[in-house]
Amino acid sequence: MYPLLFEIPIFGGIRIYTYGVLVALAYFTGILWTTHEAKKSGISSELVLDLAFYIIIASLVGARTLYIIIEWKRYTTHPLDMLKIWEGGLVFYGGLIGAMITAMVFIRKHHLNFFKIADVFVPGLSLGHAIGRLGCFAAGCCYGKEAPHSFLAVVYPPNHFSLAPAGIPLLPSQLFESAASLLIFFVLVFWRKRKRFEGERFLIYVILYSVARAFLETLRGNSVQGFIIPQWLSTSQMISGVLVMSAMIIYYKKRRLYEKK
Repeated sequence: MYPLLFEIPIFGGIRIYTYGVLVALAYFTGILWTTHEAKKSGISSELVLDLAFYIIIASLVGARTLYIIIEWKRYTTHPLDMLKIWEGGLVFYGGLIGAMITAMVFIRKHHLNFFKIADVFVPGLSLGHAIGRLGCFAAGCCYGKEAPHSFLAVVYPPNHFSLAPAGIPLLPSQLFESAASLLIFFVLVFWRKRKRFEGERFLIYVILYSVARAFLETLRGNSVQGFIIPQWLSTSQMISGVLVMSAMIIYYKKRRLYEKK
């Protein structure tokens, strides 16, 4: 609703965007929680911070890259807009894929257990995601479908900084995803003492978020989703399906191994 937080009248005007502030807050909060989780799991905070630094860079690059791929037509005419990350334009799954690849390389180099580290990171990831989606709501990106008769609908006022169409009742899909991510965070925190094997919380996160994201995609109204099958299967829904099936297979195998011990 408030894409431009404030403007500093120096050097021609420095604009501070709500989206950028909330994304920065999301990363900061996620890292703080992850260091808290690391201490409880007996993992070095220094190691977690080192990995977090690489993950931040990789997730931003991955999230922006997938957005550019989906919106490639826009950037053929305005290529310099690729660099305007502060105005919005990050795809979570792109960031997640970038972060996972980077984490695998880092973990392999330091001879660590991937699933143990992943269990430590996912609660902070989910908490940070909940905050980051508030940034999407402020910027007007990832907006929902038109819903003129829904009491949940929101109307964006005219603002040339906002990415959402003004004056139209829209479902606040960003807030729905923020709430879902926050709920998943609480589930993962609750599951800490109930974990039976390394990677269980990570796999639970992948399954829960992917299912939630696949459903929430049906409420999205913006065209930035990108569709594998027009108006039927979005890019994120396809990725969600692959992740759910992969996570469920791994979960089943790891649980069977645990039960045999």
